[in-house]
Amino acid sequence: MVAQANGLRRKSCPRPMLGYTDTETVKLDFDDICLRYAKDWAFRTLKQFRLGGFVILKSSRNNYHVVFDRPVSWSRNVAVVAWVCLITKHRRLTEWLVMQLIKQASTLRASSKNQKPAPRIVYRHGTANRQIRDFLNCRRFIKRVLTRV
Repeated sequence: MVAQANGLRRKSCPRPMLGYTDTETVKLDFDDICLRYAKDWAFRTLKQFRLGGFVILKSSRNNYHVVFDRPVSWSRNVAVVAWVCLITKHRRLTEWLVMQLIKQASTLRASSKNQKPAPRIVYRHGTANRQIRDFLNCRRFIKRVLTRV
C-alpha cells in the first residue's frame, strides 16, 4: 500500500513476521512437496539420528516445517540437515540451510506472512517434551502477542 502525503510517495510499514530461532533444535523447511514426502523424510531422519520425536507443521500449500525433539549441538544440527539435503537433493531445503549457516542459527516462521497463515500442526510422532515443547510454547506466545497488536 502506498500513501500520498504532500505529493511524496511513501510505502507503509510491513507487518512483522516472527519466528523461532535457536541452535539446538533440528528443523527442516520443505517447500513444494507433499505431506507424505515430509513424513517419509522426518521418519528417516528420526531413525538415522535418534531424535526422539517430531511434529510437522503446514506453513502454506505444499510447504512443511519439521521440528525434532532431541536437543543437539549446532555442529550436529548442521550435520543432520546437511545429510537430509544431500540425500534428498531438495534445492529449496539446501538454500534454507545455507541461510541458516550464514546466521549461525536456524529459524522457522511462527506467525503469518503476507497472505500465508501461521503454520499449523498436521502430524505428530514420538516424544514432544523437550525441543518441541519449547517451540510450541514460543509459538503460543507469539500468537498471543500478535492478537493483542
